[in-house]
Amino acid sequence: VRPFGVSLLIAGYDDDGPQLYQADPSGAFFGWKATAIGQDFVNAKTFLEKRYNDDIELEDAIHTALQTMREGFEGEMNENNIEIGIIDSSRKFRILTPSEVRDYLDEAAD
Repeated sequence: VRPFGVSLLIAGYDDDGPQLYQADPSGAFFGWKATAIGQDFVNAKTFLEKRYNDDIELEDAIHTALQTMREGFEGEMNENNIEIGIIDSSRKFRILTPSEVRDYLDEAAD
């Protein structure tokens, strides 16, 4: 038994489309369509299961991710304390600017 460890979510895009994997401290890894790790991950996964579908558009996926994070977030979520990274068919990873994050947060609040 390991007392401490880190789980990772690894996202990418290959010839089969978007990929998401979770790596656990034990070395085990799992493929997911959508998932959560960390504090209150069970409720976050349940939230995602209800809202995810295979045809989700990027904008909707970002809104769903923000709503999921809000469920377990302590304090106010703003563009200075979260980051959003995206990867699409261009296969280039990009972190949204704080201004873009603020726009998504404002949209998700409506």
